[in-house]
Order: sequence, then C-alpha cells, then structure tokens
Amino acid sequence: MPVCHRVLRLVPFVLALAVALPAPTGWELFAQSGAPTVEEARAFLDRTEKELKEIGIKAARAQWIQSNFITHDTEGLAAEANKEAIAAQMRAAKGAARFAKLKLPDDLMRKLDKLRTAITLPAPDDPAKQTELSEIAASMESQYGKGQYCRTDGTCLDVNEISRIMVKSRDAAELADLWRGWHTISPPMKPQYERFVTLANEGARELGYADLGALWRSGYDMPADAFAAELDRLWNQVKPLYDALHCHMRAKLAEKYGADLVKPGEPIPAHLLGNIWSQSWGNVYDLAGVAASDPGYDLTALLKAKGVDEVEMVRIGERFFTSLGFEPLPATFWERSLLRKPADREVVCHASAWNVDLEDDLRIKMCIEINDEDFATIHHELGHNYYYRAYHHLPLLFQDGANDGFHEGVGDTLALSITPEYLVKLELLDKAPGSEGDLGLLMRMALDKVAFLPFGLVVDQWRWKVFSGAIPTDAYNAGWWDLRAKYQGIAPTSARSEKDFDAGAKYHVPANTPYTRYFLAHILQFQFHRALAEAAGCGGPLHRCSIYGDEEAGKRLRAMLAMGASRPWPDALEALTGSRTMDATAIIDYFAPLKKWLDEQNKGRTCGW
Repeated sequence: MPVCHRVLRLVPFVLALAVALPAPTGWELFAQSGAPTVEEARAFLDRTEKELKEIGIKAARAQWIQSNFITHDTEGLAAEANKEAIAAQMRAAKGAARFAKLKLPDDLMRKLDKLRTAITLPAPDDPAKQTELSEIAASMESQYGKGQYCRTDGTCLDVNEISRIMVKSRDAAELADLWRGWHTISPPMKPQYERFVTLANEGARELGYADLGALWRSGYDMPADAFAAELDRLWNQVKPLYDALHCHMRAKLAEKYGADLVKPGEPIPAHLLGNIWSQSWGNVYDLAGVAASDPGYDLTALLKAKGVDEVEMVRIGERFFTSLGFEPLPATFWERSLLRKPADREVVCHASAWNVDLEDDLRIKMCIEINDEDFATIHHELGHNYYYRAYHHLPLLFQDGANDGFHEGVGDTLALSITPEYLVKLELLDKAPGSEGDLGLLMRMALDKVAFLPFGLVVDQWRWKVFSGAIPTDAYNAGWWDLRAKYQGIAPTSARSEKDFDAGAKYHVPANTPYTRYFLAHILQFQFHRALAEAAGCGGPLHRCSIYGDEEAGKRLRAMLAMGASRPWPDALEALTGSRTMDATAIIDYFAPLKKWLDEQNKGRTCGW
C-alpha cells in the first residue's frame, strides 16, 4: 500500500514548490500606506503568480538535482534555492496581509488565503535566520538520504536494504538489531531539529499564527480547532476496526515469538510487524492466521514470472489512467523520470511525483523494485502526476489538490481497483480466484490500510505538540512514544532516552513534509472508491470492484481533479461522491467481512493496551 509512505508519500506538491519561490523585487510596491483597493489586490496577485511561476521552475530543478545527485555541492545549491524560496514566500504572504480585511471577490480572497496557508516552512524576516533555516532543512534531508546502519560484520545497509530484510526475516533478534540500527541515523539531527522548530515557529508567528502547527491546520477551509476535531471524529469512526486488528495480530505474534516478548494487554514491540516504522503490517501477513482463505495468487511472483521490469510497471499504471479517458503521459516523462536506483551515486529513493515546469514536465523519482508494494505505489505516484496535469490550466495559486488529503488519496483510489479481475485483464492472472479467498485479500489490505491509520495521525500530532511547546525539547522522544502507545498500541524495541530522536528516523520529519494528508487520504480513498464503484455500476462486494476501463467513473474523477484548489474541498468532494462531509464508513463497509471474522477470533482474548 502506498502512501508515498513507501510514502511513503514525500511528494513535493505543485503549490508548495511554486509558492515557495524566490524573491521578485518590486513586491514592495504593494506594501504601500493608504487604503488598499480591489484593483491593487488583483494586480498584486497577478504579478505574484507570474513571478513565482518563473522562479518555481528554477527551484524545482535545483531540488530535483539534489534528490538525484546527493553531494556537498548539490546540497548547497538546494539550500540556496530554498533560502530564496522561503524569503519570497514570506514576502508574498505578508504582502497578502495588506488586503486581508478588504471585501474582495471570492476568487481573489481565496488566492490570498492560499498564499498564507500554503507555506509549510515559514522563515523569519532576518536574512541570516533564513539562511540558517534553509541550510538546516537541506542538511537534515540529506542526512536521511545518506543514512545507513553499519553492522558489526562491516556490512552497511540503507533503509531499502533494511526494509527488504524485515519483509522476510522472522528472527526476533535480527529484527531488533535492524530496528535499533536504523534508529541510530537520527540522533545527530536532534540539535538541528530543535533549532529548526525555533526558527520555523518564529516565521509562523510573523504571519499571524501561534506556531507552525497552527499554520498547517489552517489550510483546510475551516478553523484550525475545527479541523483538529474533524480528525478526532474520523478516527473514532475507524478505531473499533483497528482495535480488533491489533488484538488479533498481537495474539498471532505471541504465538510466533512467545508471550514473554509479546505480552497480552500491552503494546506490540515495534520490530515485529515487518516494517521499520510499524506503520503498515502487510509484510507479516503470513502470521495472520488466514492461510485457509489465501487470496490464491502472489502478485510479486506474477510480475516476475511475466518478466515485468521497472518501466513496464509504470506503463501498466499509465494504462489504468488512459482506460478512464486520461491522456497518456508525455514523452518527457519517460526521458526524465528516475525509475531505477543508480549504482554510481547517492539518491533519495523515497518515492515522489513532480511537475517541474508547472505545466506538463511530469516525472516520478523512485527506486522501483519488482513487487506488489511498488506496483501499488506507482499507481499512487501517477495519481499525483495526473492531478497536476488536470489542474495546470488554473491560476497558479489554485494548482493544488482540494486539500492535501485529496492529492494523496487519488492514486490510492486507483490502487483499490487492483483486484483479481483487474489482474486478469492485464493477463497477469489466468482466472480470478473465487470468493473463498476474499478473507485473505481483505486481511492483506487491512494490514496495510487499517494498520496505517493511527500512524497517519501520530506524526503530526507529535509535531503539532512540539511546535506548540506541549512537548518540550527535553521530552521529544518520550512524547513520540507516548503518542505511538496511545494511538497505535506500539512500544519501542529497546529502552529509549532523550539521547534518541526516533521521530527523525521517519523521512517526513527531517524533510518537514506534513503527514496528516496521509491519514485523510486513507479515509478519502475508500469514500472515493465507493462512489466511483457505484458510478461504474459495480454490484458486487466493494472490495471486488474495479473501475478500470469505466467511462462514467473516469468522467467523474476527471471533473473533480480539474477543480484543483479553486473551490473549498467540500465542493470537490461533492462533485465526486455527492457528499460534502468526509466519511470513514466506507472503510467499515469495505472491511465488513473481515471485522466479523476478527470479532470471532478475538473472543476470549485480552484486547486493548
């Protein structure tokens, strides 16, 4: 399951790239005294969009080079570009503040709001602090990209190599060693991160927000506190399903590793779930106890048996979109994307989607491996690319998803259509297995999608508390594990202290990529899928519905994507689903047969933690 979490989901959004870009001289002309006018506001926005787009292309190329050629020099170039970007973004946002109380047409007011809330990394006015902040940001991301765990035998492993071992290993000692090893990459970042928080908060306050977290929460067409309450509402809708899955998997892990390691009524040790962050559990499907209802196929094995390579993996994803009426990707996509890990240089392998010229220079950057996980991730990343293309006709400040959860959810919606029937159409399967395998299919999906939900909340819940000071610098690590215990029921593999900085071992923290979008995406993708399946006239169980090749589903999806951020997200949601409210009941519908089975399995067990 992708979240660019394979997301997992880094993805430099077009608006984040474009609005964060360097300093056109002349914006000072708009910082005049006297009452502002509608005409001045329009002129300000027109000029801002034009100049930001021009510089945005240059900055995107600098970021692309840094990610694909990690050296001291490319890091320096990216830091310089980021410095100029942050300064320009801040000036634009502060220029927009002059018009905040002016009665304006809706489109102009929305653009002004976007200028302020699109900033994910605000910097103080002080040029020296801008330089310091951009250098810290570039350094932390590069440290993560170059991170390795070197074992006592001299072998050094990056995160991809560690992840590959954790997929297959069932040796608790080896898994614990790998978990501890990867978490050694982040303590050197902690002093930098503390300073990063101080500088970013100072920048947020200069824009009128209490801290950086308050700024991030203000970008959802509702008050920041109302958005936080909305997250609680959605989580409570799905929590009973997660609790049932946690209870069952803890019992099965105890059978495998013993009750001394996996204790009833306590959190699960973090290294036993097949993923370095315990954010998805699909790699331990073999321990889930549903062998009698095996799905009947192994997608990784099917891909390898057919000789599918990295390029063909992406071609398959492209054909899904063209089957819905979308145009093929441009030739430059195939010329400029990074699809294989180079043997001769360091790169950031974390999957991401790009639109470098903010028009049609679409690319993905991904060290593809031939497996089922990357097959789904490719659909996810192409979802970003097709979203970029669908709205690039809009004014620059509307070139974004309806909210950032929409952007993450679109590709995953397509991935929900990777059903046995779809694989038959691709000629990867000769015949779809019968419904007797559905429990296995649902368990595999739940171990990724449902297991991820609380982690999707934890990353930003932690950061918001760090930004606000609710978690002080001397409690960073304790605060991280308190939240992971609260939401996930996960415990650290070994004793931790404030010398550790375990949050920094997750890419999105040193890269300053907001994470709530992934939680929202996991809610929205099922809501989108249910609506599109209904549009396609799918009469079977929701988990067996594929919209591949359906004209009506494609029409509704294209209509929503083309809206970009030009309207509040409830308008876009209504265009596709008919509802103006995010709704997690589609997840409950999708996994209903599994929930019934889990409840039966959990009778007599100690659940909760």
